[in-house]
Amino acid sequence: MTDLPDALRLRNLHKSFGKKAVDGLDLTIRPGEFYALLGANGAGKTTTLRMVAGLLQPDAGEIFVDGVDARKNPIAAKQRIAWLPDEPLLYDKLTPLEYLEFVAGLWGMTAERAGPRAEELLRRLNLWEQRNQRCEGFSRGMRQKTVLAGALIHEPRLLMLDEPLTGLDAGAARQVKDMLVEQTRAGVAVILTTHILEVAEKIADRIGIIADGRLIAEGDLNHLRSLSAAQTASLEEVFLDLTAPREPGVNGAAA
Repeated sequence: MTDLPDALRLRNLHKSFGKKAVDGLDLTIRPGEFYALLGANGAGKTTTLRMVAGLLQPDAGEIFVDGVDARKNPIAAKQRIAWLPDEPLLYDKLTPLEYLEFVAGLWGMTAERAGPRAEELLRRLNLWEQRNQRCEGFSRGMRQKTVLAGALIHEPRLLMLDEPLTGLDAGAARQVKDMLVEQTRAGVAVILTTHILEVAEKIADRIGIIADGRLIAEGDLNHLRSLSAAQTASLEEVFLDLTAPREPGVNGAAA
């Protein structure tokens, strides 16, 4: 069987805004992998995802999406990506069906392809009964599920989400998590940033920890525990240990 290209490959990625935001970042995510990118505020997570999405130009480095060089072929790369920021745009006067029709049109999808896909997504996210209601009256959970459907309408190969569960009730958060896991089973790579570390602990295949724009540790929870002093601890305790400031000469997790 032919090996599939990496869903995402970053090499020596740099971005500065007066100070370094991303500093020589290397990262590889495989097809069908659920990857959690963790870090404190300002660590470089969102800047990294914005560069992959083509919203920011890197100062240096390489970005390959599903084998496509995103710096040389940005349109082809974007066609393989779905990007869900922490405050996604949703047109309140549109219904979920109208919103998905609009997004599908931006991707050049035919009505014959977009219609069944929209119905599939809305049914899966329990929004089919609200398909003709204006989004302006939706709860945060319903809005988040609607924009997730919009992100998935064109069947991307790489799905990137920045804090997708913040502010959601338990029911909505469960539906979103279940949908993301289903996507990985279908071969879609998911990269998620979250401050809800229990989510990463339960559903991520691999976890990357970023600090000062650098990947300081990466692996499953057992591997991260082996890098930390907290050998049997929760991800929260491991994360706090690995990101704690250390005096020069004191051994840490990874430099």
